[in-house]
Amino acid sequence: MSTATHVHPLIGFAGKTLTITELELRKLRHDFTDVITRAIQPALWLLLFGSVFAQLRLVPAGDIPYRDFMAPGILAQGVLFTAIFYGIGIIWERDLGVAQKYLASPAPRTALVLGKALSASLRALIQTVFIYTLSVILGVHVDWHPTALLGVITVVIFGAALFSSFSFIIACLVKTRERFMGIGQILTMPLFFASNAIYPISLMPPWLQVLAHLNPLTYIVDALRALMLAHGTSHLGLPLDFAVIILTTLLVVWIGSRVYPRIVR
Repeated sequence: MSTATHVHPLIGFAGKTLTITELELRKLRHDFTDVITRAIQPALWLLLFGSVFAQLRLVPAGDIPYRDFMAPGILAQGVLFTAIFYGIGIIWERDLGVAQKYLASPAPRTALVLGKALSASLRALIQTVFIYTLSVILGVHVDWHPTALLGVITVVIFGAALFSSFSFIIACLVKTRERFMGIGQILTMPLFFASNAIYPISLMPPWLQVLAHLNPLTYIVDALRALMLAHGTSHLGLPLDFAVIILTTLLVVWIGSRVYPRIVR
């Protein structure tokens, strides 16, 4: 009897979370072009930027070709760009009265935030397929071992959930589309360039190395580089990468659940 009592709330929470995820994915079914357009920018980076720097050999990438070094960073960029503007949907829902209905429902606020985060994760997985396909076409040495693929999927899911929940928090605080888009534009490039996505941390000046180690995208890239590439390695350590990614995601989801009511105030 005691076990059933503890399991039932968890099942109910999971069910409410998946219901929110399913509602969010209906939007994707009606307009799939959003995913395609967001895949264009990472693809251009890999095609153009990667090709030029691979030829010039300006960035030391260790024992692997620069395009191989860059591919996981561009996958992380795709995750970031897909998720960081996800919060604008919360502002639209407020304007349409949907957010008020969500908050009045019996669903826990954490389930509401987590459900939306999982929706962003599934969008990011679609981007992952695009970038993997392009990487193979360009000759990137991809690790196809099931364990490595499962690891990549896990990192992408948590990474997208992290940045979409962070976006959610910003939307709840600024409350207007104009402010949100401005802050989103300001954040994306610093997050990307203050990471190890396109060059090693060792090449950065000391002050930027400090910022890179505080940047969760750095740990996402490091984990993807170890798991996605056939001869990839983690310079920070996969246990640390996963610990930072998972704990940061849980933290921002919790904060998002706390600030959600502010969107309607």
